[in-house]
Amino acid sequence: RVAETMMYAYKNQNNVSVRIARIFNTFGPRMHPNDGRVVSNFIIQSLQNKDITIYGDGSQTRSFQYVDDLVDGLVKLMNGDYDLPVNLGNPDEYSIKDFATKIRDMTGSKSEIQYLPKVADDPTQREPDITTAKRELGWEPKVSVEEGLKKTIEYFQGELDAAGEIIPTGPDAAKPKGSS
Repeated sequence: RVAETMMYAYKNQNNVSVRIARIFNTFGPRMHPNDGRVVSNFIIQSLQNKDITIYGDGSQTRSFQYVDDLVDGLVKLMNGDYDLPVNLGNPDEYSIKDFATKIRDMTGSKSEIQYLPKVADDPTQREPDITTAKRELGWEPKVSVEEGLKKTIEYFQGELDAAGEIIPTGPDAAKPKGSS
């Protein structure tokens, strides 16, 4: 929220127009396989039949939006007149455990779920209230999480087919061969 305060100070000082988007978890093809995000980690682990790692007991919740929806929301925000903060995200909420299971099932994986110690400061819930985006921008997500996951799984399967093993996180994390 410090950045938001700085943007409004800049707006007032220089008489310029600003827009503030609060972006929630976004996923889609071309995600970096080593970025440490839940979606890429779970997909890569599942496609390789490796343990799916969950930090904590998996009861924490998140919402996930497909990248095309985010781009659409940002374009509407930038082209509009509304200049207060706007949440851009998908309000469909999943427990991390249920999300891992969904990805495992969608990939046909034999992966087991492995629970690791909870990460410090990990919020228990992340779900955007998109009321303002609907009202002020006429925006809401159009791509279902399932449809977006199908496209993202296809992408990562292609990366694995081309590169071989990918280690998404941890001290042995490795980019696919040929990636920069």
